[in-house]
Amino acid sequence: MTDPFHTELLKLAQEAARRAGELLRDGRPADLEVARTKSSPIDVVTEMDIAAEKLITDLISSHRPDDGFLGEEGASNEGTTGVRWVIDPLDGTVNYLYGLPTWAVSIAAEHDGETVVGVVAAPMRGETYHAVRGEGAWATGPTWSGGRALGCRPAPPLAQALVSTGFNYVLEVRTHQAEVAQRLIPLLRDIRRSGSAAVDLCDVAAGRLDGYYERGLHPWDLAAGDLIAREAGALTGGRPGERPAHQLAIAATPGVFEPLQRLLEDFGAWHD
Repeated sequence: MTDPFHTELLKLAQEAARRAGELLRDGRPADLEVARTKSSPIDVVTEMDIAAEKLITDLISSHRPDDGFLGEEGASNEGTTGVRWVIDPLDGTVNYLYGLPTWAVSIAAEHDGETVVGVVAAPMRGETYHAVRGEGAWATGPTWSGGRALGCRPAPPLAQALVSTGFNYVLEVRTHQAEVAQRLIPLLRDIRRSGSAAVDLCDVAAGRLDGYYERGLHPWDLAAGDLIAREAGALTGGRPGERPAHQLAIAATPGVFEPLQRLLEDFGAWHD
């Protein structure tokens, strides 16, 4: 039975993700422009990223004023309750800027340093994914009338695995990532690149991918999707023996995870 405290956090995350998703979907201006850049001139933030993060933090703070925040667009507060909300208000900003549909709102709640709730809303799919630690992962949307318990795919041989990845916006890093992908492609069924880490992690959970890996992710990219993938039965990690981290994050169905992790280690996918 779900802990009432976790249920409270889940409902709040779901409401915040729903409202932010509606804002982003319905409020996108026709003349949307870049508000600022981050790691490079092609790593962009739009006015809608900023507006969505404000909506999320304002809503959560109105219910739980003493909680902490870590948000991609600057929300940072330790709080005093042991709860911290890890927020990516718009994962897949470049997709959103160009009018591509693969973007998401990602909200996770940590309690005493452990992620206990994760919600990812993908409005252009009409889908929302959620998980509570120890309670499984679920999705709602037009494909799953009434909701569906998520489970990753049965593991194929690595040569038949469909794996997704992403590329950094810093030229040196993305060049190295392309070299790693070039070495991997002959060993897999194929590689995909959606442009949203949160969506990729949920696609592993939903059985739409056999695996996913990426270098250079931040806590807000990972927190919700990692929990959803794990609760759907996927294995997640980074370099051998480590948790998903900025150096490397991997999520895959059991049977694909270990051989994929070994190849990524051999190929130096984590390279600093």
